Amino acid sequence: MKKRIGWIFITVLLFLAIGLIGAGNYFYGVAINSSSGAVDLHGGEADVAKAASVLDEELRKEELVRQWTEKQDFQDVNLKTNDGLTLEAVYLENENPNGKTVILSHGYKGNKEQMPGITKFYYEQGYHILKPDARGHGDSEGDYIGYGWHDRFDYLQWIDFLIGEKGAESIILHGFSMGAATVLMTAGEEVPKEVKGVIADSGYTSVHEELAHQMKHLYNLPSFPVLQVTSMVTNIRAGYTFEEASTIDQVKNSDLPIFIIHGEDDELVPTDMAERLYKAAPGIKELWIVPGATHTDGYTVAEEEYQDRIKKFIEETDKR
Repeated sequence: MKKRIGWIFITVLLFLAIGLIGAGNYFYGVAINSSSGAVDLHGGEADVAKAASVLDEELRKEELVRQWTEKQDFQDVNLKTNDGLTLEAVYLENENPNGKTVILSHGYKGNKEQMPGITKFYYEQGYHILKPDARGHGDSEGDYIGYGWHDRFDYLQWIDFLIGEKGAESIILHGFSMGAATVLMTAGEEVPKEVKGVIADSGYTSVHEELAHQMKHLYNLPSFPVLQVTSMVTNIRAGYTFEEASTIDQVKNSDLPIFIIHGEDDELVPTDMAERLYKAAPGIKELWIVPGATHTDGYTVAEEEYQDRIKKFIEETDKR
């Protein structure tokens, strides 16, 4: 009898293990594999609803930005990463330069064609602009999404490219959502002195916490043990774990000035993550919770104030 119970127990454990491995591979395909389709993330529906109610004035601004974008002479540039991927970007050289360059970092499942409004703003301030496609996104190579973790090394290479090929002497990093996590993770590395500051709009504290948040709301599932198994699968297939991919730990290691922006009504990346990132930053820092804004919606909701705050923050970085 005891032997039979033992076999039943082993069989149940085996089925559980097979089920968990299957679930891990499924969630890897949904969240990490770069060839998967768009994902309906929790909190994203708020942005869709807001976009559907855009006012005529905002539509007019969007049309002006679109027309401006079409007239610009974006240069295609690329680099080879340390692990052999070819990454693509566009570079916009300013005709009336102020001596500064900004790297704009897009979000999850995004690409370098996005962020036209902030691109136009920076150009009008005299900035040269680099807009990379993250690995596994747009025209860049890569079969997985790094959520900023491996991308931080790619950004160090883009920074070196700007310094070596474009003569950049003052660089600002500005990212949105996954791009915000990317620039914050980059800030935790040993960056060249030419990097003067980081602006992070709607970034998450860690890959593990953000995916746990999504799993809870999308699937009504606790993160344990499925997320841990998915992390193991990710480590095997993509070379990193969700636990190590910590934005907040990288922020603790940074001495760069950091400006954290987050929507008050952000449900995709909880607003308290911004507050925790801000508390973790040891150096010059600023936090702005944008009233009435959802995920990465601050620039739309409060465009003039957003621009003024950026200019003030960068002026402060110039005094370092």
